[in-house]
Amino acid sequence: MCGISGEARFDGATPDAAAVTRMTEAMRSRGPDGEGLWSDGWVTLGHRRLTVIDLSEAGGQPMVREDLGLALVFNGCVYNYPELREELRAAGHTFHSTSDTEVILVAYAQWGERFVDHLVGMFAVALVDRRRRRLVLARDRLGIKPLYLAESPGRLRFASTLPALLAAGDVDTGIDRVALHHYLSWHSIVPAPRTILRGVRKLPPATVRVVESDGRSREHVYWRPEYRRDPAHAGMDARDWRAAVGDALRTAVRRRLVADVPVGVLLSGGLDSSMIVALLDGAGQHHLQTFSIGFDSRGDESGDEFHYSDLVARTFDTDHHRIRLADGDLGPAVRATVTAMTEPMGSHDVVAFHLLSEQVARHVKVAQSGQGADEVFAGYGYHHRLADAARADAAAEFTAAFFDRDHAELNRVVDPAYACDRDASGELVAAELAAPGAQTAVDAVLRLDTHLMLPDDPVKRVDSMSMAWGLEVRTPFLDQDLVTLAAACPPEHKLAQGGKGVLKDVAREVLPPEVIDRPKGYFPVPALRNVDGPVRELVVEALHAPEARRRGLFRRAYVDELLTEPDRAQAAAGSNKLWQLGLLELWLQSQGVS
Repeated sequence: MCGISGEARFDGATPDAAAVTRMTEAMRSRGPDGEGLWSDGWVTLGHRRLTVIDLSEAGGQPMVREDLGLALVFNGCVYNYPELREELRAAGHTFHSTSDTEVILVAYAQWGERFVDHLVGMFAVALVDRRRRRLVLARDRLGIKPLYLAESPGRLRFASTLPALLAAGDVDTGIDRVALHHYLSWHSIVPAPRTILRGVRKLPPATVRVVESDGRSREHVYWRPEYRRDPAHAGMDARDWRAAVGDALRTAVRRRLVADVPVGVLLSGGLDSSMIVALLDGAGQHHLQTFSIGFDSRGDESGDEFHYSDLVARTFDTDHHRIRLADGDLGPAVRATVTAMTEPMGSHDVVAFHLLSEQVARHVKVAQSGQGADEVFAGYGYHHRLADAARADAAAEFTAAFFDRDHAELNRVVDPAYACDRDASGELVAAELAAPGAQTAVDAVLRLDTHLMLPDDPVKRVDSMSMAWGLEVRTPFLDQDLVTLAAACPPEHKLAQGGKGVLKDVAREVLPPEVIDRPKGYFPVPALRNVDGPVRELVVEALHAPEARRRGLFRRAYVDELLTEPDRAQAAAGSNKLWQLGLLELWLQSQGVS
């Protein structure tokens, strides 16, 4: 797990090594164990290293194989690298390290642009094919590892974080109107390729982009499940699906143990993280280090789920760490969290992940986490509203359940200078849900959740917050084989038992019933959900700051309405409209965007 950066020039100029160095330095927290810089005339690569596999200097980056004419920087982990190395050795290749990085290089030498088809894992790759004078950029199937791009005439820059590109300088930091529309519609989610800034884009998940030395480029999507019933699964009943999903999840959990350092678990006490602990224990990983976090309660709303995480820790005899924080800790924590965000992220639990990661990183470098299970296995309430919906009605049902604001309300929120002249968010959802494939309305929405929304909400949140502390987080529920299997699973097996039914069937084999049949939980941070106390003070300060007044993103009447009537600030899925506005301003100000 690392931070990567680079610059390619197409106009005959030499890449700006100082700019690449600034990008690399801006990502020091992602790779506190080493750094490197390499140049080949028209391309310069930068790297920050977090040592997890092959801790020796032989695993350092940028990695160059002169005999193959290849150079590479890579962020992530290839879980099947030992098997691939043996396959490539059998094909006649040699290796000079025991790292997964070198396996990617040799895989490209063997299979060319199809090398990604052979990788099981999470990755963002920038590879220079020196003989063909070609730069190859690739991102993993579920977008677990990020890759940001800034293009200008004659030049392409890329980095693992958006702030790193800002550190390089010369970026168009104007607000992207369509991205702002998405941000205010979808709980602050801005799907790839856009970001909130006009001058920065994201390589979409499951995408390979090939850039020639003259600036020409092409890209292709290399993986996308069908979300249809596969004839290979004909005749499978609920028991068969439980066995198949259980086997795939056990494989996913075992895969994510590959490391030359210990692996812990982020244990919220919910079904998903508890299953990971149970399956790791079943795989012989005893006395795991597990970690939970809690906050002050508000009235009837609990600020922690320690009852459940303690129960799981006792059941499997883990080395459990309870982390409790008071509301007084939140003010400074929110500021630090916003600064660490690679993009503005409005989910109230992002601060919890930042604080949790800080503590976990003191004990382990790698941890597994339960992110993605709800999107893959239909764990949200709105999935049930679609159970009887016609395929053609998926967009209307999803919009009614998920959107924070409709297009008409957005015109009341945004100053005319930043307003989008069309319902860009509604149009994108409608197009995605109407795309070929996806047999039912539920299938279509799960495809949208998993491949469009998820990479830019929980996945981005976990990567951004954990890597701010040099912690590598692995997500077994986003294993490519498990996701493919789940996409083929009939929706009724996923919707059963109030959602995630097939997972609950697997869990009943390994977990106490109290953990499985409990009400659905989350990372509770009441002060953020309600925007009160020190959090409210921060929001008010941000929205009234001179930078905010000069920028003029939001209509003053709307902001004042939310400030005077906070009950009207509650939006879909527990998000808070006032927090969304304040967070965006806080983030822009923290990044020096004027």
